[in-house]
Amino acid sequence: MSTRTTETTVTFGHPFRLAAIDDAQPAGTYRVVVDEEEILGLSFLAYRRTATTLETPAIAVRGGPHAFHHVDPADLDAALKADGNALRSV
Repeated sequence: MSTRTTETTVTFGHPFRLAAIDDAQPAGTYRVVVDEEEILGLSFLAYRRTATTLETPAIAVRGGPHAFHHVDPADLDAALKADGNALRSV
């Protein structure tokens, strides 16, 4: 089975909360990693998302501990829309 990983960034203009992270996170640009696996048995190439991970702290923050949080993609999209940033950057 084939897998692929895509790395993107998301930018929040305001502090935000996600269900998978206990504390509110400050505004900033965050790295998001999406893992997908190929769906076998189809007549075309298709992938299924298996994990979405948000890295904290924001990219511009120097020092401090880094953490990787498995987040619900719908929760992340809702937080971006609530923030007014409905688009992800590549």
